[in-house]
Amino acid sequence: MSQRVILVVLDGLNHAVGHHAMGYLSALVEAGRGQYQSLDCELPAMSRPLYECLLTGELPVNSGIVNNGIVRRSRGISLFDLASQQGKRTAAAAYHWVSELYVAAPFVPARHRWLDNPESAIQAGIFYWQDHYPDDHLFSDAEMLRLRHDPDFLLVHSMNIDDAGHRHGGDTPQYRNAARHADVALADYLPAWLEAGYQVMVTADHGMNADRSHSGLLEEERRVPLWTFGTAFANGVATDLKQRELCGTLATLLGLEHSKASNPSLLASHAATRGL
Repeated sequence: MSQRVILVVLDGLNHAVGHHAMGYLSALVEAGRGQYQSLDCELPAMSRPLYECLLTGELPVNSGIVNNGIVRRSRGISLFDLASQQGKRTAAAAYHWVSELYVAAPFVPARHRWLDNPESAIQAGIFYWQDHYPDDHLFSDAEMLRLRHDPDFLLVHSMNIDDAGHRHGGDTPQYRNAARHADVALADYLPAWLEAGYQVMVTADHGMNADRSHSGLLEEERRVPLWTFGTAFANGVATDLKQRELCGTLATLLGLEHSKASNPSLLASHAATRGL
């Protein structure tokens, strides 16, 4: 049975801060209404390569998107492609690099900020280009897209946590408070998404170190959080989590035909077949 899915990417949020700073998400987990786990991001631990990884399942060394300066359309098959080609509705409220990967590159604000094109892989979109674009605005943009277009797959991608980390470092009040502000924003919208029947995954592309950067092997750069909410997700700890398998897992949840690697242990249907 196919599900509708919202993927929330909190750019730059490492596991350590995600684990202790997200009070609302943690409250849902404590109440038995969600699950929390962590996983290592793929390498290099940089944004544009990992957007491509999350949305196509391709390792950066295979996709060719190996740093943030590579500005071109994706050459992979993304969740947006799979969904739109199989009759699903897609939408994204996201940083403009997502537009460059799956709509048009380079991004021109006057042409590409707003998207409403049923022939595009991302059929409806609002894209921003300033890292300090407020997260509460971003979540409002996403909710407007949801209410107006009723997408089967919606990407919500915020940048304020990453921006605070680059400005102040990953072990600072500013970084931790940016995470708390994102948690408050999620509290405003997540209940309505779940009430509407969406399955919601919240994760990060990469983490952040005390040097105000990321790209390497430090745990604070590479270890990221993963929350899952909705009855289609397994109520327990998944095994052998890999970031590159999240795309295929969501494709399966959406009921799409695909050949991408996935992690069935994240899904309730798999747990049921194992008698869990």
